[in-house]
Amino acid sequence: MTASLKENMDFLNRKLDIDKNFDLVYRVIQIGGREACMYFVDGFCKDELMQKILQRFMDIKPEELPENAHEMSKKCVPYVEVDLQSDFSQIIYFIMSGVFALFIDGYDQCILIDSRTYPARSVSEPEKDKALRGSKDGFVETIVFNTALIRRRIRSTNLRMEMFHAGNSSQTDIVLCYMENRVDQKFLEQIRKRIQNIKVDALTMNQESLAECLYQKKWYNPFPKFKFTERPDTASAQILEGDVVILVDNSPSAMITPTSVFDVIEEADDYYFPPITGTYLRLTRFLIAILTYLLTPTFLLLTQHLEWIPAGFTFIEVKDTVNIPLIWQFLLLELAIDGLRLAAVNTPNMLSTPLSVMAALVLGEFSVNSGWFNSEVMLYMAFVAIANYTQASYELGYAIKFMRILALILTALFDIWGYIAALLVMVIALVSNKTISGKSYIYPLLPLNLKRLARRFIRYRLPGARE
Repeated sequence: MTASLKENMDFLNRKLDIDKNFDLVYRVIQIGGREACMYFVDGFCKDELMQKILQRFMDIKPEELPENAHEMSKKCVPYVEVDLQSDFSQIIYFIMSGVFALFIDGYDQCILIDSRTYPARSVSEPEKDKALRGSKDGFVETIVFNTALIRRRIRSTNLRMEMFHAGNSSQTDIVLCYMENRVDQKFLEQIRKRIQNIKVDALTMNQESLAECLYQKKWYNPFPKFKFTERPDTASAQILEGDVVILVDNSPSAMITPTSVFDVIEEADDYYFPPITGTYLRLTRFLIAILTYLLTPTFLLLTQHLEWIPAGFTFIEVKDTVNIPLIWQFLLLELAIDGLRLAAVNTPNMLSTPLSVMAALVLGEFSVNSGWFNSEVMLYMAFVAIANYTQASYELGYAIKFMRILALILTALFDIWGYIAALLVMVIALVSNKTISGKSYIYPLLPLNLKRLARRFIRYRLPGARE
């Protein structure tokens, strides 16, 4: 920018297309006998605060006006968050972000006053990522609020919050949160470079768009490469363990990386209860995750070989007439369950109860009586559908679902060899998968570290709690 207010205004008015954008506001005023102009986005500025600042500006007498913008920001701007900028690309970025920009004739720098406020909801407990005990606050769509929630829990000078921008059009704010003395510096530098090298027009889907930009290898492997959480306490705990937490503006959750399958299964409730209870909850979650994968393919295999069923478990045999092959019943119910999930998301609250009753009747007793499904198939699929919600990660739930469907198809086609092949595919998918840092996805199981592996299954007391 130049020291000429007219030239600066002509450039900005043309660049911002002020005449067409009703929410981009500029106003020409007099400050200390000189022409000045301010630019801001309507709805982002705090009206009462800006009114007080403007009153201070208009009270400045010509002999009191400093000679340059630096002195002006020190002596005549009664506000804390003030910056100077002379690069128009940066000035435009700050204006579009909601910062109040002040230009004064004769000054070759713009005075940026960060008095913005964003529309935001309260930091209430997230709907999906709940805990039985512990704090009830959660991340929101405003990134500054989210960083404050982490700062509230980690009052250390080693906590770092680095700001980046991605997307040519969106200029989305991205914050890396980590502990300087605990993070893997090599991995941190790798994440920095990947974010800086993102060449996209916009991060349209916020964190998912960023995740796809950061991890582009083996996209066909369904197991999640990141852990997402809406809980500030969970994010803070991961930061203290040396992980990197990535916050994206307009997203009410944090990305935790690097992430293994054991990290994804862990939840806050494991630590909000005594060690023995937390260990029980963790082991139960592991066991149920395995059952959701094995239950229906194993049942299908046993129905093809009734002689393999132990004497005390003959009750699992299908007693009613099978009108439709069991494999098609399982696949249809897998699809129907996803249909119910999508319907639940889009159903208005006032209609949720009657539609739930209707769905229960149609997919329950009526479907069995009509001959489409057998009651045993309905029972096992109902367990699988409910058990999927024992862990909070949707990504892991769908990864297990895809593997289960593959196991059902292979078992139906190739019998016991298809069942074994499906298990091998599951193991290969886990073993060959890598975290974003390039390490094993199932560490400390591979490579084996018994001490760390025990900590993955057993919830230990805090070291400082011992006598």
